[in-house]
Amino acid sequence: MNWTVLLVFLALVAVAMAVERTGARVTLSLRFKGDLKRESRWFAQYGQGACAVVVAALIWQLDARRCAHGFPAAVWVLAAVFAAALVSLGVKKLAGRVRPGHEGAGAFLGPHLGHANRKESFPSSHTASAVAMTVVLSHLYPPAAVVFWAMAGICGALRYLLDAHWPSDVLAGLALGYAIGGAACWMMGT
Repeated sequence: MNWTVLLVFLALVAVAMAVERTGARVTLSLRFKGDLKRESRWFAQYGQGACAVVVAALIWQLDARRCAHGFPAAVWVLAAVFAAALVSLGVKKLAGRVRPGHEGAGAFLGPHLGHANRKESFPSSHTASAVAMTVVLSHLYPPAAVVFWAMAGICGALRYLLDAHWPSDVLAGLALGYAIGGAACWMMGT
């Protein structure tokens, strides 16, 4: 993990939040139809549970290498994705930020228990998981890094384009996923 890159990501989160607080129009309300809708849903699932399990199963079958602590590479991919999802969920529960398009949109309401999807905008867990998986996969398979980063970028962009998150939510997910993926790579020791 490059600390300068992480700091740049965090600075972008701060800038996005500052812009959002000015009241500037920063959200979109696009509605995709037909094939575009179906394809965008597929891309939006990159890094999510079922996708991560399939990726891990493929790695398990195709790459027998063992990383630090004797764990297969597939285990590290899953560990990064699920750690990113869990940490994002914890931050969401603490922040309580209202999603775009809901009453009180953008407000940070503070800690809450239970499931309240409208108050779970910050950070984007889809983006965090996609980026965490991308960092680990790029570390394991450098020739395919551009493809992995493109998939993570599309996933994050769709969270914004489909009006599920504020720009700062997506950027925070990017920073979180990058940090967790970087930590997983460091722990892998490869």
